[in-house]
Amino acid sequence: MPKLKTRKTLSKRVKISKGGKIMKKQSRTGHLKVKWSSSRKFRKAKRLAQHNKGHIKSIKKMLARAGRNIR
Repeated sequence: MPKLKTRKTLSKRVKISKGGKIMKKQSRTGHLKVKWSSSRKFRKAKRLAQHNKGHIKSIKKMLARAGRNIR
């Protein structure tokens, strides 16, 4: 059976915390932020932990070797 390759785009968008959680940025925060308040910009810039078990399973599979330490 061939080795699984890591999806490079996903590895750039997702970080794995020391405790094994998947941390991702919130979507829809790329541009058009002039009308947002500074507190809203700060709040949306944080990385959030992924809690959906189905998403975690698929992300772990896509990350191949890098996804081994996800819990």
